[in-house]
Amino acid sequence: MSNVEEFRREVRGWLRTHLTGEFADLRGRGGPGREHEAHTERLAWERHMAAHGWTCVGWPKEYGGRGASLEEQVAFHEEYALADAPARVGHIGEQLLGPTLIAFGTPAQRARFLPRIVAVDELWCQGYSEPDAGSDLANVRTRAERDGDGWVVTGQKVWTSGAHEADWCFVVARTEPGSARHHGLSYLLVPLHAPGVEIRPIVQLTGTSEFNEVFFDGARTGAENIVGAPGEGWKVAMATLGFERGVSTLGQQVGFRRELEAVIELARRNGAAADPLVRDRIARAWTGLETIRFNALRMLGGVSAGAPGPEASINKIFWATWHRELGELAMDVCGADGMLAAGEPYDLTDWQRLFLFSRADTIYAGSNEIQRNIIAERVLGLPKEARP
Repeated sequence: MSNVEEFRREVRGWLRTHLTGEFADLRGRGGPGREHEAHTERLAWERHMAAHGWTCVGWPKEYGGRGASLEEQVAFHEEYALADAPARVGHIGEQLLGPTLIAFGTPAQRARFLPRIVAVDELWCQGYSEPDAGSDLANVRTRAERDGDGWVVTGQKVWTSGAHEADWCFVVARTEPGSARHHGLSYLLVPLHAPGVEIRPIVQLTGTSEFNEVFFDGARTGAENIVGAPGEGWKVAMATLGFERGVSTLGQQVGFRRELEAVIELARRNGAAADPLVRDRIARAWTGLETIRFNALRMLGGVSAGAPGPEASINKIFWATWHRELGELAMDVCGADGMLAAGEPYDLTDWQRLFLFSRADTIYAGSNEIQRNIIAERVLGLPKEARP
């Protein structure tokens, strides 16, 4: 038996043993459109995982991880999803900021922040998007000025996932007056429980609030909380986005497969499968999911230094479009019943929630239009889009 298979069996056995008792009811809880579910209980579960060494498995051992290989990380995320384990609450710190600090942080920053991410003692959110900027991440207006032993941050971020539950935010801010686009930006670590920070939840189509507006009105952070040199924020921010599309995508696809199988079962039960057009759409959904998996494996097979390249955009645009279309298929399979809420005042079925939230898949984490530009310019080498 290979080391990867042994690791996979270890993960599977631990999950089978520990997703019991007080944690048994957490199976399937949380996830996109459902992050409001059992947050306190899921946080307790993740700290339980940390106590047994199952957070940050891909990090080097010197930083508190297991030093798992890429293949072992894929196995972990797949087994976690196959166990229907609850959605992670510390994933932004573990999958985005942690690898960024390992690659670009100072020894003092790693010593201060990494152990707390491993232990799930501090939660993080990502301060990139801004009003009126859309997916144009370089259109940053939030500014930060050096003041004595710290930075003073003023501006607004939007669509900030999990900010209402987070302790810290990594913020891209303009630190060089008069600079434009991706020049003059810096990558700052800003505490959210400090004076000058206001968080306002955004109510979504699902009736829940996973995204937020975050206002910085003279919020302070220490001078030591800048990752990379001043003005290098764009480089660091782009590396973070690369880590965002890593090995966890394989676990995501296990969830997609579970959703597709449930849609197929519903179509069989209510007779929708008798429609040849529905059967054709189901077949195309199945082949699309297989394509997503093989594309992700191809992407991960070319990973160097832990961060996928621009080819990750191909996978993002494909799975986002596929998942949105799955939501549409689910509603069509539901038929007229899909138009009725499950209860008062706005209790949605799983199918309705899938349909509504998946509309955002082609917008967040880089819209389809932005991904097409990246593919055209950085992968295919086509001329850059004209900009004012």
